[in-house]
Amino acid sequence: MEILQKLFESSGFGGDTSLVWQNIVMFLIGGVLITLAVKKNFEPLLLIPIGFGAILANLPGAEMSAYAHPEAGGKWPLLSFIYRTAIDKAELLPPIIFMGVGALTDFRPLLGRPITFLLGAAAQIGIFLAALGAFYIFGFTLKEAASIGIIGGADGPTTIYLTAKLAPHLLGAVAVAAYSYMALVPVIQPPIIKLLTTQKEREIDMPQARAVSKTAVVVFPIATCVLTVLFIPASGPLIGMLMFGNLIRESGVTQRLSSTASGPLINIVTIFLGLIVGATMEGEKFLKGETLAILALGMVAFCFSTAGGVVFAKFLNLFLGEGKKINPCIGAAGVSAVPMASRVVQNFVSKHTDGRVNPLMAAMGPNVAGVIGSAVSAGVFLSLIKVLQ
Repeated sequence: MEILQKLFESSGFGGDTSLVWQNIVMFLIGGVLITLAVKKNFEPLLLIPIGFGAILANLPGAEMSAYAHPEAGGKWPLLSFIYRTAIDKAELLPPIIFMGVGALTDFRPLLGRPITFLLGAAAQIGIFLAALGAFYIFGFTLKEAASIGIIGGADGPTTIYLTAKLAPHLLGAVAVAAYSYMALVPVIQPPIIKLLTTQKEREIDMPQARAVSKTAVVVFPIATCVLTVLFIPASGPLIGMLMFGNLIRESGVTQRLSSTASGPLINIVTIFLGLIVGATMEGEKFLKGETLAILALGMVAFCFSTAGGVVFAKFLNLFLGEGKKINPCIGAAGVSAVPMASRVVQNFVSKHTDGRVNPLMAAMGPNVAGVIGSAVSAGVFLSLIKVLQ
């Protein structure tokens, strides 16, 4: 009986490591994330690892939290070791994700319509508005506010990268907000687009983009990397890896490298990144009032980013002649949820024009520009905070 009692006390049902209500709530949250992924197909490649990671992190005594301490012999628990070495110390996983994204991204829609680069920039406005609100209204620190604001870019790896550097204690809440809103793009964006555009604007059929030469697509990642990082050095890890990934895609002579970066490598890193994000969601750290504030501010950031792209497209149309006007709906694709935001714009416009207008390729321009824009925004935050400290 004594042995059975000791076994019971060492289990998750008794003793000092027994289940508490926070663990149970996090089990439910993890289950909701997995359910959304399976039933609704909302970002399943990320929500399933995040949801399961949250469950693992809240199993008493399992030492599966990202914050678990090493054993007496100095051995680190699995997920804690990956978090410390690949995110907290080395900042490894998000830049590798960016390399894979670059290898998957076709910048031709952007190069064929360079003006859409401005829409991708305008769609970052929600990032800075939410950061200001977090700092001045909710009382978050400057580093925390920057980490919360970046949610508005709808770019999970960038959000994780910046938060891990500036406010790692918020990583779970911020990452969940970012990926949740990315998954909810088809739900959040259409009402905003409808509110801000008229039927006449939705019916603007943009001319086909100009052809883009092989030289242009090869030079673009090199030139963009050099110029961007010279102006904002802190953006180097993200922009550098993004553009390297795109270069091996477009060079035409490194197919094996491109296939690896955009396939097996990005898949492996996505698995670990999702699990690690979930493993930061310990109940005692996650279930706080500030988590609700982060979720609310993240929604504000995302909505204003969507609106910023649409409104700026309408502004540009004031200066563009007939036949050159932009369908302002494509401005909503300026967030970096690639290619989901472009598809949402395509479906919205096609639905409201009975299939006569199909701006998918036009929307891809600001969409891929948004990937660059969110990485640059992260670099701007890092540079500003370094100067202000």
